Amino acid sequence: MNVRVLGCSGAIAKGCRTTSFLLGHDVLVDAGTGVGDLTLDELSGIGHVLLTHSHLDHIAALPLMIDATAARRSAPLQVYALQATIDALKTHIFNDTIWPDFSKIPTPAAPYIRFHPVVPGQTLQLAGKQVEVLPAVHTVPAVGYAVTMGQGYWVFTGDTAHNPDLWTRINRMDVALLVIETAFSDHERDLAKRCAHLAPHALADELEFIEQGKDYPIYITHTKPAETALIMAEIRRFGQPGPSWREARHDIRQLQAGQEFEL
Repeated sequence: MNVRVLGCSGAIAKGCRTTSFLLGHDVLVDAGTGVGDLTLDELSGIGHVLLTHSHLDHIAALPLMIDATAARRSAPLQVYALQATIDALKTHIFNDTIWPDFSKIPTPAAPYIRFHPVVPGQTLQLAGKQVEVLPAVHTVPAVGYAVTMGQGYWVFTGDTAHNPDLWTRINRMDVALLVIETAFSDHERDLAKRCAHLAPHALADELEFIEQGKDYPIYITHTKPAETALIMAEIRRFGQPGPSWREARHDIRQLQAGQEFEL
């Protein structure tokens, strides 16, 4: 399975795109601003979109990509999300005020987009990929996703704070690669906690839940552009002795837009 990182920043700036991953050519995980770098043919090839939650940096491109490709589609774009996320999209985006309600046009019987509610623990079969919906803990209802084509799971936490249920589940998986957010530096750890994001100290606490012997690359996503260098420097301190840090036993790397992985 090919995984293409379209965007992995916590905000925008030159060279920074917000969260979106293309799995193969037909499954999109989140629809942040990174989607805008796809060609029209690539956009038209996407048949399924998995959304983690309703925040703008994860859904900003969804209305525009539907508009761009509607005339080329022979079937609706299938969008999977928590019911609370779907409700937020219908209320605040696809409401015929901010954007047309593409779930009803050109006709309710044959719309440009169809929404499918999901729940944590659910498994989907999409375009030859097995997708499991994972729990997340955020300021709005949220999930993560684990996706495989039979050769190990690509796991994306989505936006999440302290999340023991996530580790209970993925410790039973054959994880090939983990993408986990760390949105703030430790200088803003209190703000991170209030916003239900991770900072490096909290990340270290979360990684303690990984069972011994479970070794796989861990990629850091969703860093704020102004703090990315600081966040990664603080994470690299995992391996330095000190009273507040555990000994590093993980392969932790910075995720970057444009990277591709073959799993």
